[in-house]
Amino acid sequence: MPATDSGARIAQAYLNACDTELRALKPGNVHDYADGHRMTVTDFEKSAQASAPAMADVTLSVGARIHDAIRRTHEAVGCNTNLGIVLLCAPLAAAAHARAPGDDLRGALHAVLAKLDVADAEAAFAAIRLAAPAGLGEAPEHDVRSRASVTLLDAMRAARDRDCIAAQYATGFRDVFEHGVPRLREGLRRWSDPRWAATWAYLGFLATFPDSHIARKQGTARAEEVRVAATALDAELRSRDAPSEMSARLLAYDAELKSRDLNPGTSADLTVASLFALYLHFSPSERAES
Repeated sequence: MPATDSGARIAQAYLNACDTELRALKPGNVHDYADGHRMTVTDFEKSAQASAPAMADVTLSVGARIHDAIRRTHEAVGCNTNLGIVLLCAPLAAAAHARAPGDDLRGALHAVLAKLDVADAEAAFAAIRLAAPAGLGEAPEHDVRSRASVTLLDAMRAARDRDCIAAQYATGFRDVFEHGVPRLREGLRRWSDPRWAATWAYLGFLATFPDSHIARKQGTARAEEVRVAATALDAELRSRDAPSEMSARLLAYDAELKSRDLNPGTSADLTVASLFALYLHFSPSERAES
């Protein structure tokens, strides 16, 4: 892998990650098999195309990438399709470009996160206000409706216990690198299909953490209920040599979640970030190797 990734390579990895996630059967979320929550696959495809230039602009800070990506998305689709994706992918994109010879992506990411400043926080807060995510309430500290007074990393650290995306900043994207990427690689080894590898990564996130998006909109009890149900589906998919045998079960649960307006959006965002990290970190021939 090159020591410094070009904007073009970053953009392509981002678009590939967004595309793979949309092709995966993700119960409760938007995907090729079914739209949902008043959004379509086309909305997400347009959002990926609109936001990719900001992700790939190596002249922008992390906060500026976030704001520009959300501004472009809002102009393209007029709704919040990808705030979580952008918040997660902007630092990864910056790390891919900044890494020095011999550095891996995760090491470079730690350096990027450590350099985040108040201007990054202000730009990210403005992006969040523009996206206006569902269930956004007042925060006990560093509320996005106020001017930023701390760095973006400090703001994320303050929110880590109530938001899995914030927790990635606080932990150096631990769940992406220690859960999502390994799951994707194992799924590719087993099934040689990135769509099913992404489904398995998504179910793994959903089974491990009560989804922040569900918890924010409908409470922690609902999020825990979904986590428990996902645990059983995750175990069953793990046992399958042919993952397509699970399609009917997953689609039935997908319909149930959507009928109850339960959208595990954070788990989907973490899946995109894991795919992006995988595509940035490994060449195609390396992705499924041990």
